[in-house]
Amino acid sequence: MSTTQKHLGYRGLIVFIAVMNMFIPLSIDLYLPALPAMGEYFYTSPAVVNLTLVSFFFFFAVGILLFGPLSDKYGRKPILLAGLLLYSIASGLCAISGTINQLIIFRIAQALGAGSVIAVSLALVKDCFEGKTRAIVLALVQGMSVIAPMVAPILGAFILQLASWRETFWVLAILGILNLMAGIIFQETLPGKDRYQGSIYGSLSRLLVVSKNASFTSMLIIFSLFMAPYMAYVAISSYVYISYFHLSAQNYSYFFAVNSLFAILGPVAYLRLIHKVTPKIFTQSCFAIAIISGLCLMAVGSYSPWLFLVAFLPFTLVESAIRPLSTSILLDQQEKDTGSASSLINAINTIFGSIGMLLGTMNWSNIVEGLGILVTATVVLAIIVWLALTKSKITVKGLS
Repeated sequence: MSTTQKHLGYRGLIVFIAVMNMFIPLSIDLYLPALPAMGEYFYTSPAVVNLTLVSFFFFFAVGILLFGPLSDKYGRKPILLAGLLLYSIASGLCAISGTINQLIIFRIAQALGAGSVIAVSLALVKDCFEGKTRAIVLALVQGMSVIAPMVAPILGAFILQLASWRETFWVLAILGILNLMAGIIFQETLPGKDRYQGSIYGSLSRLLVVSKNASFTSMLIIFSLFMAPYMAYVAISSYVYISYFHLSAQNYSYFFAVNSLFAILGPVAYLRLIHKVTPKIFTQSCFAIAIISGLCLMAVGSYSPWLFLVAFLPFTLVESAIRPLSTSILLDQQEKDTGSASSLINAINTIFGSIGMLLGTMNWSNIVEGLGILVTATVVLAIIVWLALTKSKITVKGLS
């Protein structure tokens, strides 16, 4: 374990990891206010436009699964630089797309690059920090990274007032280039002696080895279920506020930003409470609050944008609070194959999020009530798996 970075420094390393974790919310949220207008621009349906979101999220998972194990074999830096380069180029191509099909294809390439970046960023946390320091860093990184979804829609709406949706992708290209420059001066954190020495196929097969760890896989499923309704919200939020409640793109961005602000409070709540209650009680409390949020969405969420916001805020709070806890617990379950473990954590979260996006954009009779049903159903499923796990003989490290 080493945090030595001659050029970045200790704090610079944390900021670097945090900025890399902003790639996903920025890549998704920055152009959310433009989704309804993009449908008109390309003369296509909202379902087709949403494929730019769903395809990005799905192939982001593919990128994580591919590049995480490769970073265990070849080191963090070369995989990170390759991902940043691919992301930057693909973002520029998205900006000049002439058809919706081109945009979807370039979003897939952008997603693969982002998958490499995120897989390496989480592996760096395991490489460089341990114990309580790791938990604090994870909370700080998440707290910094959730600033992105709070600012991104406002920035995206502002860009739309001055230019078009294309400029949002130029912003992402610039972000990728800046991170690529920082990646060049970043120093490798995985020594050659600690790298996987087998073949590329063997490196990728380590994903199966990690997935056979029952405590790791069970907890991963439980925590990943929270991602489905949250990403469903991300996918439908612009349609809810702009099409359903008839708000402007700018006003929508403010509502979205308030919800994202609560995502910052989640890691803060985690840091304050984790020393006072056990992770087990903390997780169970998150279950209860999430259920209440889902029921409120179904009961009153469709009456006004304010009620929709207030009803969903508790879920946002617990979803963001449980994330640093879940990552810390999951990394504790796996002593080796950190890159593979990191890949599975991010990939399974992403896959569940993709499923949530598809379910959220179904032809619900009431789109808000549909989200409430999705929140309630996924949390109930998580509770069922949780109860089965706690009654089994499987030992979960760090849960007591």
